[in-house]
Amino acid sequence: MIEGYVHRESVIAGSTLRMHVSTDAADFRIRCYRLGRELVFMGESGPYSGVWSPPPPHPDGDPEHASPAEAWGWPAYGLPVPEHWPPGIYLAHLAHLVEGGTAEGTADSAADSAAASGESGGEIDGIEGFEREFFVVRPRMPGRTARILYKKSTFTRHAYNQSNRTGLVRASSLYEHPVYQEGGDGPAGEPRGHKLSMHRPGGVIDLAYWDAPFIAWLERAGYDVEYCTDLDLHADPELLAPYDLLLSVGHDEYWSAAMRERVAAFTRGGGNVAFFSANTCWWRVHPVDGDTAFVSDTDHQVGDAYPHLPATDLWWQPAPDGVGEPENTLTGVSFRNGGMWPGEWPGDRPRAGYTVQHAGHWVFEGTGLRDGSDGGRPDALGAGTPLIGYECDGAAFAYDETGTARATGADGTPGSFLILGLYLLDPVHEDFHQLKWGHWNCPAREREITGPRAATMGIHTSDEPGGGTVFTAGTTDWPVVCGRETDPAVVRVTRNVLDRLGRRDPSRPAGR
Repeated sequence: MIEGYVHRESVIAGSTLRMHVSTDAADFRIRCYRLGRELVFMGESGPYSGVWSPPPPHPDGDPEHASPAEAWGWPAYGLPVPEHWPPGIYLAHLAHLVEGGTAEGTADSAADSAAASGESGGEIDGIEGFEREFFVVRPRMPGRTARILYKKSTFTRHAYNQSNRTGLVRASSLYEHPVYQEGGDGPAGEPRGHKLSMHRPGGVIDLAYWDAPFIAWLERAGYDVEYCTDLDLHADPELLAPYDLLLSVGHDEYWSAAMRERVAAFTRGGGNVAFFSANTCWWRVHPVDGDTAFVSDTDHQVGDAYPHLPATDLWWQPAPDGVGEPENTLTGVSFRNGGMWPGEWPGDRPRAGYTVQHAGHWVFEGTGLRDGSDGGRPDALGAGTPLIGYECDGAAFAYDETGTARATGADGTPGSFLILGLYLLDPVHEDFHQLKWGHWNCPAREREITGPRAATMGIHTSDEPGGGTVFTAGTTDWPVVCGRETDPAVVRVTRNVLDRLGRRDPSRPAGR
């Protein structure tokens, strides 16, 4: 048995990554791979002497679970990261040493050999199920190799991380057997809410599903990209300064106040953002314990009870019952006007795609898609693929006299927001955790649906002179469809967004 977690999920090239490992083997090595066009073996460190350490027990006393709130405190090992390693997301595979000095890990040996030689090509089947951790390598001189910054949504990854491993289901996360602390009962200065340690093993399922295919496509398509984590953005007020475009990819649900402030300032100053994501900026988090854990007052149950309702870290809910800063003001859309599909993740769902509006906009250039203004039937972007969902965001809207959907702004969506694609969520699923207006896992806060609800793709510009442009895909699975190249028009739209917004141009009103 061997498993581990990184001390912090990013490291500057040329420095040392700290990795915490528990194993019953006498010795082990750490194999490193870089995600890209292919899964490339980069090197191996060790041998290290193994030490087995149990996880901390769950405060509810159930021996089947481990505490998701407490740092697991496993022994730390230094992993030197060579200065020549390029920016990227890397996999760390922990491997036992067996007789003869060869390494044996938890992955199938044939698949592991393919990964080491790059034969897996970054396919999900090549990495899913391995007991691995990931980390981000950042350049010593940010912005030198790329003007696009890819933000890996690590706070969301930790929220869903159950700390399971092969043969053992611990089911301990923000959603399963969470730990709630009342304000003042935790260490001094910690807020009230569910507490979650980032010092726990977690695996790479979310990375395999959303990030791996999209990163592979970015490299195949010739885009130079540098990388960061949520914690990097939270902690470094100058992180975005060297870049022209920030990417949010996949499922990006949990944001700190500092993250929002930095991205908002970035767009006001002319920076651009592409949200190839959804359920974006839904909950606020408060990093604690030296940025090794966070607290969020959510509406997740502890046992059979909701510890505190209303949950005050919901971004859109008006204060004092919530933060009072709708995510729409940043992204243009919100999960409360979107929703999710019932059933297991990722699940199947309708494959109708986005009904196209404003086909003459530069976002649709080269797609050949029509919006019905020629008297014909509007085309659908991504038709035949599961583009809409697994979770999706929307803007409050109404139809004008021409039948065109326009944002009303009633939910905080900026006045410049232009709806480019729409998928009506009809019928609304009411049989899965009382899904209503994007609310689930607790009683709906808005008792009635007051207007149509739809997954929404759109774009808006900052109100500031010379401000930047924000594109939102409105769906978590955009990077999957694009990365796997299952719809040429989705790929072309992605290219158009990256090509147009990948460089600041204050002389051009990019959003129109």
